[in-house]
Formats: sequence, C-alpha cells, structure tokens
Amino acid sequence: MPEGLKTLTRYTIEEEHRHPGSSGEFSALVNVVATATKIIANQVTRGAIVGSLGAAEPDNLPPTVHRKLDAITNDIMVSETQWTGHLSALLSEQMSEVHPVPDTHRRGKYLLAFDPLDGSSNIDVNLPVGTIFSILRAPERVWGRPGREPTAADFLQAGAEQVCAGFTLYGPATMLVLTTGRGVDGFTLDREIGAFVLTHPRMRIPEDTSGFAINAANERFWERPVRRYVHECLDGVDGPRGRDFNMRWVASLVADTFHILTRGGVYLYPHDTRPPARPGRVALLYGASPIAFIVEQAGGAATTGNERVLQVTPDDVHQRVPLIFGSRNEVERIERYHQEPDEGPSFDSSLFGNRSLFRPAGR
Repeated sequence: MPEGLKTLTRYTIEEEHRHPGSSGEFSALVNVVATATKIIANQVTRGAIVGSLGAAEPDNLPPTVHRKLDAITNDIMVSETQWTGHLSALLSEQMSEVHPVPDTHRRGKYLLAFDPLDGSSNIDVNLPVGTIFSILRAPERVWGRPGREPTAADFLQAGAEQVCAGFTLYGPATMLVLTTGRGVDGFTLDREIGAFVLTHPRMRIPEDTSGFAINAANERFWERPVRRYVHECLDGVDGPRGRDFNMRWVASLVADTFHILTRGGVYLYPHDTRPPARPGRVALLYGASPIAFIVEQAGGAATTGNERVLQVTPDDVHQRVPLIFGSRNEVERIERYHQEPDEGPSFDSSLFGNRSLFRPAGR
C-alpha cells in the first residue's frame, strides 16, 4: 500500500474516537459490510464462471429478480452480516419480506437495507454493477432484553433517519463510497493487501453541470416538466439554456452516481405514466434514500420531483419512488418545473431536431 493511505478500518476507528463513549458496534458493522462487498467483488469479476442466469424459487421473489448472481450476492450479504451481533434484521430487494436475525444470534442496535447487485442486467455485457446499502437504528424494544421479533414496520423510516449509507461500485477498480452524515469519502480496494484504502476524501458535487443521465427511450411516458427540461438541454447552445449538454445512461444507479460524484451531472428516473400503482421505479429504502443521503452530503440535491427524497416516509418496505439527483442548481430547476407544470413553450415529442427518423419533413 502506498505510504500515507488510510485503510477503512483505521478510518472507522478514528471516526469512533471522535465520539467518546462509542461502543464500537457501528464501526465494526461498517467493516463487516465492506468485507461482504469484497466477497461480492470477487464473484462479480468471475463473470460467466459463476453464471448469471436462473435464480432459484422465482415465485417467491420480486418480479425484478431473475439472475443467479442476484441470489448469490444476496446470500453473501446475509451470511456475512447476520451473525455479528450488530443487526436485528435485514431487508433486501431479493427478499419479499424482512429477514430477522435468527434468535440463535445476538441481536444488535441496527437494521440493514440493501440492494446486493444493482444493475445486474449489465452483468451479461460486462458493464459496471454495484451494491447499495443503508443502515438504520432498530427500536430498542427489538434488540433489548427481552426483545420482540423485528417487523417490516421497523424499517419504515424516512431517509433523514439513516445512520450511514454507502455503495460499492464493481468497475475497473472496486470502489466503496460512504457517508455517516459528515461528508462523503471514497475508498478503493487494494487487492494486494485486501483492504479498502481512502483515495477520494470529501467528495463534492459541482453545483452546476452540463451533463444529465436519463433513459431517453421512455420519453413518451414522462410528465411535461421532465420533457421540458430534457428538451431544453437537447436544444443546446441555440436553446434557452444557451449551452450544450451531454447525455448518458449506464442503467446502473451506482455507476451513474459515482460519475456525478466525480464529474457532476444530474440523474433522472422520473415519475412516468405507466401503471399508476407504481409511479416510481427506484426502491426507496435500499436505493433512493441511501443515494440521496450520499448526494446531499456531497453538496448535491435529491428529489422525487415534488419533495425531498430524505423526507419521504415509506409505507411499504419495497416502495418505489421517482428519483432525480445531482448538481444542486439543476435539481432545483427540475423541481421548479414540477411546481409550474403548465409553464414553458410548447414542444414536439421528438428528442431530435426539426427533421429526423422520428418525424417526417415538413412538420
């Protein structure tokens, strides 16, 4: 390890020393989660050797789950964390119900919600994927002696209540990005020593940007405020924004988040007109809330379009919401457009110029 770099273990111990009377449970939990993601990183880099298709028991899993590696990574997160004595229960995208820590293990003060393999559809084409996690406090009645069984209701906390949030990005390098409410720090896995080392201290998102990430194929489902924003960006230097924008979409939330953390930008997975019972597409507890916590701690903003993500109190553990986040000034502009949905010039539904494959000449 290069001289002067700080390991995650040293980092968490030093943070603990800043809080006299700390029991050390929280820092130990963070390191246990980091260990689990190192094991996942090893599985991900093996690719087709592990296999990515065909999850077991599909009838008992949410409809988004369809890959063997999803199930493998979920098992790793559960098996590596539930025995430590730091947790009372776990919640995962891969499990239809909350998973209480077995009563054969000591139950702790925290709850862990996670998406073990965000962007797993990218596995087959060798694009970046990641793990997202959120740590919440468990009610004392759950972990106290005698305690009661944890339930789904214990997880129904607004994102502002999070103790810690983070994600691991499995790309050319394995990166762990972490916040405990005191800024955002990024760690790179040094495989020579098997430890995460601090390489990106105090990450900050620029307030302004000329880049955005959105799945343009869904334009026909967007509400007018989002279409207005995207069209203004695409009009470039000749439009009302007076400058050119770049558009990108990785289909991996962690990859787009890391890009925004390092280079700025805005990410949009907005409300759309598909099934009304499911207006959002991003899981709140193990997706939108932890990402929003990280983004805000890095100086950015995160909204559903109509409210701050960290103020949304879930009514279901698998609730999904629209998610827009990134450079603060752009997010605030998009929020303003949602507050004035009928404002702005009329515009054509085509994403392209006056003449294109999407619109006949003369219109």
